[in-house]
Amino acid sequence: MLPRMMRIGQRFAAPRLDDVAGAVARGVQALALEGRVTPGASVAVGCSSRGIANYPVLVRATVDALRRLGADPFLVPAMGSHGAASAEGQVAVLARLGVDPATAGAPVRASMDVVQIGTSADGIPVLIDKFAAEADHLVLVNRVKSHTDFTHEFESGLLKMLAIGLGKQRGAELCHREMMVRGYPRVISQVAERILATGKLLFGVGVVENAYAQTAEIGVLAPEGLAEAEAALLRRAKALAATLPVGEIDLLVIDEIGKDVSGAGFDPKVAGRPEVGEPSSGPRVKRLAVRDLSEATHGHAAGIGYADFTTRRLVEKIDRVALYTNALTASAPEEARIPLTLESDLEMIVTALGTIGPVSPERARVVRIRNTLVLDEIEVSEAYQAELASRPELEMREAPRPMFGADGALPPLPARASA
Repeated sequence: MLPRMMRIGQRFAAPRLDDVAGAVARGVQALALEGRVTPGASVAVGCSSRGIANYPVLVRATVDALRRLGADPFLVPAMGSHGAASAEGQVAVLARLGVDPATAGAPVRASMDVVQIGTSADGIPVLIDKFAAEADHLVLVNRVKSHTDFTHEFESGLLKMLAIGLGKQRGAELCHREMMVRGYPRVISQVAERILATGKLLFGVGVVENAYAQTAEIGVLAPEGLAEAEAALLRRAKALAATLPVGEIDLLVIDEIGKDVSGAGFDPKVAGRPEVGEPSSGPRVKRLAVRDLSEATHGHAAGIGYADFTTRRLVEKIDRVALYTNALTASAPEEARIPLTLESDLEMIVTALGTIGPVSPERARVVRIRNTLVLDEIEVSEAYQAELASRPELEMREAPRPMFGADGALPPLPARASA
């Protein structure tokens, strides 16, 4: 026997910014940079590897704003070891995100070569992309959100991109090794401070998304007070983030993981799998089963090591070069471990339910999600029916039914969140 499942919808507060390009233009104008940018000055625009809403528009708006200042901008991938730690791979990552010379209105200059510009207060070599080092100025465009591995006033955003992404594979590896002793916040803040001290950073474009992966807010941040301004954006991002509606889960089934979803393949804070020693504000999950990789991750199975069970289908898609490069750069080989592998979804779920303790499978508390970004429509088992009945923010969209359809397959969940 398997539990019967219910389809439910969650409603989240979802402010949305429609004029993305205008917000960037107004933010840059408010900084009054005319006196700092000489005509023809070169500006390296650091770009992310994440699937950020409206990212081509954000990058193009940043390039256009720089051209209005008389600058000569170009793009540099600021993504550490992503793209299998190759210049060609990083250009391909940007292209898959819709960012290329045609859409950005500026050339892409990619290299894995770095230049040391100094050392941090703890003596860590501070490395940055060679093209960024040669440019007159630097600008960053990135989303601000919770980090998968640590909790702090700043987490994933501009400071991390400055310290780790801009350092390419060598810089990211150095930082992650030091983080094992000194912790993420100390290393990131010290390395970022050293780069900021060069005076190269003109501004950063920090993007906040709502629970439906839509642009909610944009901050064009000056280098002065960058940490405090980014912290304010992070608080906003956390307030808008989607969460699961239940706190105790026997089995969480995730349909897909991927680098387009999260740096860790899925958000461990959403899925109840935080790093050892990190506080957990998410659900308590006994067992985690992952069905597949997202198409957009192109075989990069980052985070698969945090799962308890997976399928042969997923394992056969893994690009081990990309996975191992990223895991070793981050000094996190545990992220690349292959969990117990079963031949089908049915075998994986039945096996997982046999490990949750003295709970009959039909009474198990099971949650199934598309991925940790899409939580507005999910499936929960019938065991939650009484608990969720009085929750006004939840909508019953389908009465309890067998977990698997008549064709023996799990019914599809929506691929994108919708407000």
